[in-house]
Amino acid sequence: MTNFMLLKGFEVELFTGTYAGKNVGVASAITEDLSDFVKEPDQRNLEYITIPDQRYAVLKHALLLPRIKLRKWLDCKKLTILPGSTLSLGNTTNFERSEVENPYHSYIEKNYGTKVVTASIHINLGIENLSLLFSALRLVRCEASLFLALSASSPFLGGNATGAHSQRWVQFPKTPLNVPMFVDHGHYVSWVEDQLAMGNMQNERHLWTSVRPNGPERPHVLNRLELRICDLVGNVDLLLAITALLELRIINLKNNIKKYDPMEASSKTPKELARLADENDLIAAKYSLDGNLSHWKSGKKITCREWINELLLDVTPLAKELDMFELLQPIGSVLRKGNQSMIWLNSYSKGVSIQSLLQKGISEMEREETNFIQLKSTY
Repeated sequence: MTNFMLLKGFEVELFTGTYAGKNVGVASAITEDLSDFVKEPDQRNLEYITIPDQRYAVLKHALLLPRIKLRKWLDCKKLTILPGSTLSLGNTTNFERSEVENPYHSYIEKNYGTKVVTASIHINLGIENLSLLFSALRLVRCEASLFLALSASSPFLGGNATGAHSQRWVQFPKTPLNVPMFVDHGHYVSWVEDQLAMGNMQNERHLWTSVRPNGPERPHVLNRLELRICDLVGNVDLLLAITALLELRIINLKNNIKKYDPMEASSKTPKELARLADENDLIAAKYSLDGNLSHWKSGKKITCREWINELLLDVTPLAKELDMFELLQPIGSVLRKGNQSMIWLNSYSKGVSIQSLLQKGISEMEREETNFIQLKSTY
């Protein structure tokens, strides 16, 4: 089999605020000065998008350089980038519009309020072959809960622990409510057209689910898979590890469709697979690595940690062949020590304040950027 490296790109959403962890909305001012960034409907967060590339070293540069540029701008205002994917210490009642006259933003505020005021990472992988794309969408949807569990970083909201490891995924409105397991491109096109006609989607982009097809002219012209379920991953090496695991799963799928496509390898019907995947997502949002999930092949129960370890074992030969094995190592650390939410909640249970946890997270992100700058200066 010929193995290939996919083009990969990221959509990174970030919160801005004070060094005490309070959210402060300055997205409108930032986007006037920094062309790398775009506004979200609520001005307390903003987004940047990386240029697609196959090489992980290039992707690391592309992820960190905009953060460094943004931090310099924020430093002048005595503000910073906040870790986490929800309004950990923020006001969850008031929606702070970034564009008062924007009708789509009006729709968002009216229908969803601050439930959509979150920060996340969307991972895009280039797949132009439509048959492979929809096979990959099925596999990744059935395993999306694992990627959420690795990335979970939103246990707090409005100054309280919510009881969930990914409060972001708990609260974020999945739209439309019932998304099928797409059989092929034609099924996807007809379904999107039906949803638009019924008013369940406002436009072709209004498909807010764990993973979706993407492309320059949706739903007809598609060229990539977009994994949308991940919380914000502040540590870039961990984000690249998660991306590497995702890429390796898709390359294995390409090499053996019958083994990895749930439509081929599962005893479940497409409707049952869609329901199983959605239920797993909610379990992972609540318990992350400690969640007891249902495997898509047979429906058997398996802990999230066990399943991720299974995936790591499965992709290891290919990872070594493609010189990607070292990229995966941060995942092992998460499995041993816990994800960001688990680490925060452990400290919180011992009396550490949310403010102190956020301040430590701010320092960790700053340190990563500083180390990157120092390493870059040695070349």
